[in-house]
Amino acid sequence: MIKTILFDVDGVLLSEEHYFDASALTVWELLISDNYLGLAPEKFKTDYNAAEIKSIRENVFGKNDEVLKLMKSRGLNANWDMIYLSFGHQLIHLLSQIKEIENSRINSWLQEPITREVLLEMGRVLHNYSVNMDFNLFVTEFERSKETKQELFIYLNELAEEKLGAKTSIFSGIGALWSVCEHSSQEWYVGDENVQKSTGRPSVQLGKKGFLANETTLAAKEEIAALFSFLKESGVRIGIGTGRPELETIQPFHHLDWLKHFDSNHIVTADDVLRAENELNERVSLSKPNPFTYIMGLKGRETSVETCLNTPLPIENGEEVLVVGDSLADLLAARKMRCQFAAVLTGLSGKDARSDFEKHGADYILDNVLDVRGIIEKK
Repeated sequence: MIKTILFDVDGVLLSEEHYFDASALTVWELLISDNYLGLAPEKFKTDYNAAEIKSIRENVFGKNDEVLKLMKSRGLNANWDMIYLSFGHQLIHLLSQIKEIENSRINSWLQEPITREVLLEMGRVLHNYSVNMDFNLFVTEFERSKETKQELFIYLNELAEEKLGAKTSIFSGIGALWSVCEHSSQEWYVGDENVQKSTGRPSVQLGKKGFLANETTLAAKEEIAALFSFLKESGVRIGIGTGRPELETIQPFHHLDWLKHFDSNHIVTADDVLRAENELNERVSLSKPNPFTYIMGLKGRETSVETCLNTPLPIENGEEVLVVGDSLADLLAARKMRCQFAAVLTGLSGKDARSDFEKHGADYILDNVLDVRGIIEKK
């Protein structure tokens, strides 16, 4: 009998499309804006229209989002990680075009944290040469790898050695360059009004309106609210375990009038995960597919990080917990807990994801989140 249901948000309750748009715009900005590499500052602006955003996304991630789909299939779930991987790969490609002449500089850059100031320096050097971006290389080069999740960052180091002749560990883990990517991404997604609150830092580039006030639900908001009411009336506890930051979770839920259905103690976001990571002595990723998000969602945010991390796996009575997600990362987290898992086909790959979920043994495969009601009714 299912007693608790933990929902992911992106691809389950809310559309991921604006996140992917913001991700493409971030990679594009880091490459062309004179705040970063400055390869084509005349093409940069902060108010692209829908057609322009679509064109940039197709350029950066492929016409059918092939780059994003490859990263998702390897268990990478956070948009910040996807941006970092995509930009890091393109940076290596750009430097490979000047390696014969600028070998000394490249080796120096790859031994120290890559801050925004270092990117500016790289851009000034790249400006002296004719270099070209090539986003088509990503799928070709990463299909050669076997890495999954954050191990893909380590593969960037291998590519750097292969293409630049530079032995480095600079791309491993969450470092200075990852933070540069994350901050620019937040500017695009939350807009000028919320950047300081979201990141604790001022905007590098003002003029971005953000997508926060323009969220798209994956079913009628009233029907999703009715599902929450039905579950609570059926005696099922509900919670959230999302890779979204708190602002980007609470604010849309407030606008949609969904917050009243949840106990805030069981709404776990990326901010909770980041705080937990900062408590650790070692820099370890606790984001999905690590089950930490869902363990805290189950136990509550008032539970200590130590207690969550020391929870024996699989969890006791795991069959009484249902995780509802749209990605392999969600499934893998649920498997580690030995919870039941319901895959919804409203994520990036849509119905094409069915075969992957079947291959990995999802307990349920649903057309959309509203079908969760049928699972409970059958019980």
